[in-house]
Amino acid sequence: MHKWMYQIIVQNLKSTISIREYLSQYLLIPKHLIFSLRKDKRVTVNKKYLPMNFTVKNDDHIKITFIDNDFNLPTQNLFPDNSQSIKILFENNDLLVVNKKRGIKTHPNKPQEIGTLLNFCEGYLNKFNQHAYMIHRLDQETSGAIIVGKNPAVVPILVRLIKDKTIHRTYLAWVNGIFHQKMGKINLPIGYDQTDKRKRAINGPNAKKALTEYQVIKEYKNKSLVEINIQTGRTHQIRVHMQAMGHPIIGDPLYNEKNNVDNMLLHSWKLKLITPYYMQTKIIVSPIPEEFKIV
Repeated sequence: MHKWMYQIIVQNLKSTISIREYLSQYLLIPKHLIFSLRKDKRVTVNKKYLPMNFTVKNDDHIKITFIDNDFNLPTQNLFPDNSQSIKILFENNDLLVVNKKRGIKTHPNKPQEIGTLLNFCEGYLNKFNQHAYMIHRLDQETSGAIIVGKNPAVVPILVRLIKDKTIHRTYLAWVNGIFHQKMGKINLPIGYDQTDKRKRAINGPNAKKALTEYQVIKEYKNKSLVEINIQTGRTHQIRVHMQAMGHPIIGDPLYNEKNNVDNMLLHSWKLKLITPYYMQTKIIVSPIPEEFKIV
């Protein structure tokens, strides 16, 4: 049986709160996991078990132990693939931040599929008796920093931190044209494209709120290099919003009708990472690909 243990020193509390509140509000542990921890008495405070309604204060030492049975899928059915090595930008006991190459899928879409980033991560982690867990994804033609979990205990925490935009991602893109407004926000709902199931469309069916912030940082020969931050996480959000602004991403095979470049110039550049349980902030920077250096 696998175990994942965390020993945490309580900090930054403004007042005493219950153990349950600390696990839920500060560590972002889901209710069903808190239930399992309580049932088996796998949370201790200062080396003693206490009921969940007891309080904790700053400088208390909390130990949390997760086991396989806490999770529906303690391992994923990923085939390890050692045909390519991965470029690791950051690693600790719980996660990897990997520099994804353009043209590689994030994850397999069918049984026994290999050749994706997660397969390569699985091959790397299997050497240490660990597995790769998907946290979020990048489009196949997008390069750059992406988070991969190393155990099931961090998956719900990382997913929550990304959903809440506590983990923050900044992108770079070369787009066609020169912007009249050099910085701004794009607030256009994104739904499905009725003519092409691969694509998304502004105000398409089942449209959801989508907010993108951009700032032009360089211009060259009717092209603009744009720094982009997304406040929502819709499929193809950056690509659809840039097209809607009349500035499609250079090399985009789906949304740039005048595309005559092989490489889509969209890159996950900077990552503000919050590490689960210890909640430390790390700033990860992915090297800018050679094809971006067009000036």
